[in-house]
Amino acid sequence: MTERMFMKADEVAEVLEVSKPYAYKLIRQMNKELRAKGCLVIAGRVDRRYFYDNFYGDRMDRRKEGANAGV
Repeated sequence: MTERMFMKADEVAEVLEVSKPYAYKLIRQMNKELRAKGCLVIAGRVDRRYFYDNFYGDRMDRRKEGANAGV
């Protein structure tokens, strides 16, 4: 199964190991930033790619490169 485009608060809370109310607060902040960039947002959900870019930046890309280094 492919990953869904949006993350809900439950998943954000799990990934970041924070409370669900705090996850909602983070989602609101990220959606505010996306709205300022002209994007449409869905309340209570955040774009998965934006979430990972915002929290992990290029570290996620470096992990993928490291996993493929032996290829």
